[in-house]
Amino acid sequence: MDHASQLIQERSAPPATLVIFGASGDLTRRKLLPAVESLARHERLPDQFALVGVARTSMTDEQFAESALGERTLASKRQLQGGVRYVAGGYDDPDTYKRLVETLDELDAQRGTSGNRLFYLSTPAGAFEPVIKGLAGVGLNQPREGSFSRLVIEKPYGRDLVTARELDGVVHSAFDEHQVFRIDHYLGKDTVQNVLALRFANSIFQPIWDRSWVDHVQITVAETLGVGSRGGFYEDAGAMRDIVQNHVLQVLALALMEPPASFEAEGLRNEKVKLLQAIRLPTDRDIAEAAVRGQYTRGGTREELMAGYREEAGVDPLSRTETYAAMRLNVDNWRWAGVPFYVRTGKRLPARLTEVALQFQRPPHLPIPTDQLTGLDADALILRIQPNEGISLRFGAKVPGHSFRVRTATMEFSYDQTFVEESPEAYERLLLDALIGDASLFIRSDEVQQCWRIVDPIIDNWEKDNSPIPTYEAASWGPTDADRLIGGHGRKWRNSA
Repeated sequence: MDHASQLIQERSAPPATLVIFGASGDLTRRKLLPAVESLARHERLPDQFALVGVARTSMTDEQFAESALGERTLASKRQLQGGVRYVAGGYDDPDTYKRLVETLDELDAQRGTSGNRLFYLSTPAGAFEPVIKGLAGVGLNQPREGSFSRLVIEKPYGRDLVTARELDGVVHSAFDEHQVFRIDHYLGKDTVQNVLALRFANSIFQPIWDRSWVDHVQITVAETLGVGSRGGFYEDAGAMRDIVQNHVLQVLALALMEPPASFEAEGLRNEKVKLLQAIRLPTDRDIAEAAVRGQYTRGGTREELMAGYREEAGVDPLSRTETYAAMRLNVDNWRWAGVPFYVRTGKRLPARLTEVALQFQRPPHLPIPTDQLTGLDADALILRIQPNEGISLRFGAKVPGHSFRVRTATMEFSYDQTFVEESPEAYERLLLDALIGDASLFIRSDEVQQCWRIVDPIIDNWEKDNSPIPTYEAASWGPTDADRLIGGHGRKWRNSA
């Protein structure tokens, strides 16, 4: 066997059936079915693979197969042909699960799927409990000997610490923790995983990755879009629940955690939990100084005027939901004590951008006269997660010429220009990991609870605050209070359109 074939075999799924609840929904159509097709096209799925859709929408096997395979490549069509089924029924109807059992047993016999089942909950959160209880009611939560039964759950995982624990109670009444895969698609991005590669595969960064050299860290998740058709959902979520509680804190944990003993799932997740536990909780007195919210209003240009949040479909005209959230966090451990971490996310900002920026301490003494420094910024290492995925290193360099002048220069690494390999979509990577049983990029129960522990005091404070919510114009970089949050010690946000 050649090396390429060996690599494919090492990261290929075993015989299994993927069961998608919410099969007629938007996430299934946009992300999950294309991910399955891509895995088949790249020979990551065996011939003994099957796909079952479950939803309330009435549909035949042939109609679901057409929606799953309609525009797919010939290679993936050949591999999946004959292995696609659909079960129509209510999530709280016991008959739905009886017919699902019959379908799975039939596929085991016809396709050789070996009793391995991956149940993917691509449904609204309100359907999680009836689906889990329905699976347990017919014994699908308990695998046969030598087989597996796993559960993939989409966010939101609860809407606060109390409801997250309640959902855990439901999940653990039917599935053991090792069977549960809580998904955050951000962790499936190659550029998020590259944070681990940069930190732990390069000895040159380790000595400077701590409080002795780092002045502060900024994590930004900025979106140019508004809420669009998700106004009803967003009213109940807001930026803190929708982005900070999961995406932002997961990226922060990867960037700041201690080196794990190994890259095995539990080693990685143990260190993430330790880091999250070390984040200092803000008190009510601190929140006004350490957290900022905002809501976008009408803005843009005369040619492209963008509606304000309260004008969006499904949004309360008097809404107090935040579309922007920023926080200053402190980590009480040996590596990061005294270093502030600034995180922010917002909709209708000037640029689509996700990045982690470490700004380093300035030199203790500059022997160069001030008039010879031309816009010299502090050294910084910027990890660009999206778009223009890559890494920038900012430093001072001499300007060519007869005089000795210094200004900021940048060294760039770009994923697109360096690697010819195709980067898989996040859902493609995570689906394959769940089929294999690799939980490294999935979120453990105690991780979820630690994230809610951090954001809950701020959300509670904002919900009790009756003062007008700060606003910012669409296509601006957020409310002015955000500049005050970071500017107290002469720092400023990395704003670039």
